[in-house]
Amino acid sequence: MTRQPRRKNDKPYKAQANLDVLFGEAETTASPQTVKLDAITMPQQQPRRYFDPQKLAQLTESIKAHGILENLLVRPVEGEEGLYELVAGERRYRAAQAAGLEEVPVAIRELTDSQALQISLIENLQREDLNPVEETEAILHLLASRLKIAVTEVSSLLYRMQNDVQRMNDNVIIQPEAETVKQVFAQLGLMSWESFVSNRLPLLKLPEDVLEALRSGEIEYTKAKAIAKVKDEQQRQAILAEAIRENLSLSEIGERLKTLQPQKVSSSSPKTQIQSISRRLNQSQLWEQDPKKWKQVQGWLQKIERLLEEG
Repeated sequence: MTRQPRRKNDKPYKAQANLDVLFGEAETTASPQTVKLDAITMPQQQPRRYFDPQKLAQLTESIKAHGILENLLVRPVEGEEGLYELVAGERRYRAAQAAGLEEVPVAIRELTDSQALQISLIENLQREDLNPVEETEAILHLLASRLKIAVTEVSSLLYRMQNDVQRMNDNVIIQPEAETVKQVFAQLGLMSWESFVSNRLPLLKLPEDVLEALRSGEIEYTKAKAIAKVKDEQQRQAILAEAIRENLSLSEIGERLKTLQPQKVSSSSPKTQIQSISRRLNQSQLWEQDPKKWKQVQGWLQKIERLLEEG
């Protein structure tokens, strides 16, 4: 039997293995079907927020010429006969709309809310054009779904795992959810959970203007991190705009940052200084992210308390 070459758009084996894990068994092949495009609705929670207009236009032209080569994955909407919810294939769905198609090829599958969300997240994580912010957010949502906890709790869990390793100094983790976290990262095969905590979670703490530029693919992560260090919002936005417009290198951005004049602390009132320091301490969450540095902060806080008691 002649082995058929894998098309460029076919999913790698890793993606198939991940879906098998969700179903608890190998997936069954669905018969080819077509449905009306206007019979497909979008899910309430969508992993992707940004689609490159140029790449979407290219896909639209390809669909006009050759049609859709890979089925969209949908599930029936409960209580609405003939209506389906999109699970995977949003780029193809958007391009089909732009191409003016009335019907699209689909694979229809009965899925729970949890299965649909996890498949959608995994499908997107297998795409090469997912930007770092979307990838980070998708992994957090996938972990939340597997662990059955809120997305806001996942970051705290990951930082606690990191602290366990640092504190015990022998890779011992006492968090009961740790095995599930490790399994998810092993199945994805993208990076280790340790690398995710150190290099990806900090992404979400970037200033909003820098974060949006990174999400839309206008700037690389290393450049975004450098620009994010500028505290003055107007100066930061000016450098960000210039970096995007002129496609500045990281070293060129560094040169621009050297020319900035630091803000004078004396211009701030005591009340403003106290509020600013308190806000930055709360945002940094040093007690979770850097226990050693937090101990130093605690030492200074104790000294301040003693000074106040003496007064």
